[in-house]
Amino acid sequence: MMKAFIAPATLVAALALPGIVLDAQESAPARPAGAYMNVGFVALTNAGWSTAPNLAAILQGDHDPKVRGFTIPNTELTLDGAVDPYFKGFGNIVFKLDENGETGVELEEAFVITTAMPANLQVKLGQFFTEFGRQNPLHPHSWAFVDQPVILSRLFGPEGLRSQGVRLSWLVPTPWYSEAMVTVANSTNGTTFSFRSEESSEIHGGVPVERAVLEAGDMLVVPRVATSFDLTSGQTLLLGASGAFGPNNSGPAARTMIYGIDGFWKWKSATAQQGFPFMSLQAEALLRRYEAAARTDVGDSTVTLPAGTFGDRGGYAQLLWGIRPRIVAGVRADVANGDVTAFASDFRGDRLRVSPNLTWYPTEFSKLRFQYNYDNRKTIRRDHSFWVQFEFLLGAHAAHKF
Repeated sequence: MMKAFIAPATLVAALALPGIVLDAQESAPARPAGAYMNVGFVALTNAGWSTAPNLAAILQGDHDPKVRGFTIPNTELTLDGAVDPYFKGFGNIVFKLDENGETGVELEEAFVITTAMPANLQVKLGQFFTEFGRQNPLHPHSWAFVDQPVILSRLFGPEGLRSQGVRLSWLVPTPWYSEAMVTVANSTNGTTFSFRSEESSEIHGGVPVERAVLEAGDMLVVPRVATSFDLTSGQTLLLGASGAFGPNNSGPAARTMIYGIDGFWKWKSATAQQGFPFMSLQAEALLRRYEAAARTDVGDSTVTLPAGTFGDRGGYAQLLWGIRPRIVAGVRADVANGDVTAFASDFRGDRLRVSPNLTWYPTEFSKLRFQYNYDNRKTIRRDHSFWVQFEFLLGAHAAHKF
């Protein structure tokens, strides 16, 4: 006996007809009509050369090209979609090759955000990049340069500042865009570098102290405010201020405070085609105050390092010029320095880096980038690097940050 085949559209129509009764499995509530799920895959491939004998010392970001020759520092499998009328979800799994060619896999982000809260409120819950400044929340395929800014690697660690937690944001009812938000998250994992990460020995030089979560002060708190407005019909300015406050593991009561301000300006011609020509300027300045308790030297159990507060500061400014459709020239200047302390670390030394680049976008699904780095690690050495980066995208991808 031949079985009848009912197309999905026919079945949906049948569900709306009176007099038709389905069994329990067939009558389960359907997803809302607007539900969707996007699947995407994006890959970055880098090639290049540097005069630096140890690239890991100067390119400290986890997704920076840290080998001479070829490498794949980042590929992402992304999923996003509507959960129901109240939530949207996002997740991405990252695959990468390290400097030894070993494959690494990590769940980078996995979160839901609300879509129907009253009073212009929104909640994000899960694991995500914290909204500190403009660069930290971006994935590598959204970067305007091959590598992440020096000061972000120094204060937030190789993988940026992200953790598991909750973020509450409020879209302030002003005539222009204004938003206030605060994130409360775990302060202990490999991606909370300046706080209770085990890798923070690179900052304080001591053996990490185990600290339990006993009160609210043991959590990482990241507030941010941002506002933007149009200067003219073709110019927009966005300003923001952020903070990150939480415990660190140099001692049982030590804390870390990070402060940041950021700005973004963009001009677009009134006769622009495909968004070109344009010019944009983005800058961030950050300051870290790291309270280090008296501690045992990680390399010598007989040496005790004195207590003190470390100051680290720096920033970057990047200028992009959209010359013509799909061709963008850019230049970025990085600067970072730190206080002299009993623990001397190359990771906190004075540094200046200048990086011009040129990017060609054949389509919105691929790009080819050329970048040169002049890197002056003061008191250590000067180095020159040249990188070529190719990116391709399969499937859907979310809109990039303005």
